[in-house]
Amino acid sequence: VTKYNFMNVGTLVPRRWARSRLPARWRINTMKIIFEDNHLLVIEKPIGILSQKDKSGDEDISSLLKKYLKEKYSKPGNVYIGHVHRLDRNVGGVMVFAKTTKAASRISLQIREGIFKKEYLAVLEGVLKEKQGTLKHYLMKDKKTNIVKASAVSKAGYKQSLLSYSVVEEKSNMTFVKIDLLTGRSHQIRVQFSEIGHPVIGDSKYGSKKTTFKMALWSYQISFLHPTRKEKVLFSCVPQKNALWNIFSVHKKDLI
Repeated sequence: VTKYNFMNVGTLVPRRWARSRLPARWRINTMKIIFEDNHLLVIEKPIGILSQKDKSGDEDISSLLKKYLKEKYSKPGNVYIGHVHRLDRNVGGVMVFAKTTKAASRISLQIREGIFKKEYLAVLEGVLKEKQGTLKHYLMKDKKTNIVKASAVSKAGYKQSLLSYSVVEEKSNMTFVKIDLLTGRSHQIRVQFSEIGHPVIGDSKYGSKKTTFKMALWSYQISFLHPTRKEKVLFSCVPQKNALWNIFSVHKKDLI
């Protein structure tokens, strides 16, 4: 397995480019690139930025990366960026993009076959009775309201959703967990933990009462087979400075 993480590998978009091309909220810090080759572009997605354009018209990661590639490689015309997975607007962390249609197709196949693995960190309200376990629900997204509904039993239109978790640390009636996402449904982690009475802190949509915090959910590790080299690659990054994450004693290096 070839491992990459932003603690020891990666480059920064030049500050000149960051100041002149990125929206105001990105100008203070440069965009963090974990890995880039001819087929892949892996970044640390900031919290608060859309993965793809929506009806709000707000800036999105896909558009920003197209601008970055266009300038870096002096590309004429349109630039290709393939979305192979998504992160909610208020979720940050590792995000993988394909730079070629071949890479996009091969990674999408790995997702369907369960080879593409995603792991998350979250801080939940309350203390979980079980320190590790698997959650199983059936989820259905209401596209009009953008709210995902859950059921404990199978229903028409609902898709089976699975995740496993383990408790890392407990403090101040909050629980820091690592999550292995076994299926990739919309809002899955947020909805499933809310269903068992432990919503992600800061997630007011799904029942969090601690709304003074940003949503404490982070994509911290993704692994899959490189689309052309066929070797397993693993990309990691941990949450940056944030008062909520930092109250826990676990050190970032222990997570990677």
